[in-house]
Amino acid sequence: MDRPRALLGAATVVAAVATAGSLFFSLGVGLTPCELCWYQRILMYPLVVVLGVAAIDGDDRVWRTALPLSTFGTVVAAYHSYLQVNPDVGGVCGVGGGCAAVLYPMAGGLLTIPRLSLVAFLLVTAALLVLRQWSATSNR
Repeated sequence: MDRPRALLGAATVVAAVATAGSLFFSLGVGLTPCELCWYQRILMYPLVVVLGVAAIDGDDRVWRTALPLSTFGTVVAAYHSYLQVNPDVGGVCGVGGGCAAVLYPMAGGLLTIPRLSLVAFLLVTAALLVLRQWSATSNR
């Protein structure tokens, strides 16, 4: 297996785990997603399909399609994490009140749902940036 396919496969796994995790929290645990959670889902869910198909096809140009989704998702997740840590800022993310209204902390409060989303988007974005770099150097 070549490096781009392996990297795309890893990014696909990250996106799939993030998708499964979000579904577990809403369907399994019964947490109602806030508005910012919905935006993150809208940006993460298609990445599973886009990256998965690209991994199978070996399309190292998929970064052009996937990078805007993952970058914007990173921004939304970072903002969501910020609001959760600083609820006094006045940002309200929708259903159920502010981002601090529903906390489901893991690892002693270190990993919250918005932070898990941020980590997933950062990993996918980093993989796509590496893929873009590899694509640029191989086309010279």
